[in-house]
Amino acid sequence: MMRLSSYNGNPYIGVYCVANEYVSFIPVDSPKTLSKDIEEALGVEVEKCTIGSTSLIGALLAMNSYGAVVTNTVSKEEVRRIAARLPVYTIEDPLNASGNNILTNDHGALINPDFGEKVIKKIEKTLQVEVVQGSIAGHKTVGSVCVATNKGILCHPATHESEFELLRSVMKVSASIGTLNYGAPIVGACMVSNSKGAAIGYRSTPIELGRVEDSLGLT
Repeated sequence: MMRLSSYNGNPYIGVYCVANEYVSFIPVDSPKTLSKDIEEALGVEVEKCTIGSTSLIGALLAMNSYGAVVTNTVSKEEVRRIAARLPVYTIEDPLNASGNNILTNDHGALINPDFGEKVIKKIEKTLQVEVVQGSIAGHKTVGSVCVATNKGILCHPATHESEFELLRSVMKVSASIGTLNYGAPIVGACMVSNSKGAAIGYRSTPIELGRVEDSLGLT
């Protein structure tokens, strides 16, 4: 199922929301419509929270069904809120916008190539998947330019064939290109999704929605 939605009128809902197969974290000031769209489209429970006292949850938190990696600006109370749902690693690195720098599903993860070895091992242990470093379409912030689920990956339109091969190898699903919100290439910032459905920025066109259906197996 797919729903067109927004966060208080902002169609870049992937910056503010994140989900796995079971739960979605969204900002405390999210409208009821966004909560309902995510709950019904993705078939998950919705938890309202903050990360680092901000609403930028999708940018600062990366997760799959096994664990979560969160910015080091997070408070103890915010960590406890996430940890009630799944194991949490508070990242020990200047690259602390975890949602932007980590692309993951339940099979693998592609991460910013500038992460250090110690952090990579912690990410791997937390998410319980193989972790590989790489960039997509010249962008190191792989979580902002792609969307990954257990059924497929939607990628920045300038993704190279070698990058598709890397994604398929690591994350064990097919990958293809698309845009959202009327031509925006940073598709990870434009939607929140899992294998059951997606909530997508309301400015997205029917053609763009069709690419989401095909790429993420939501037909």
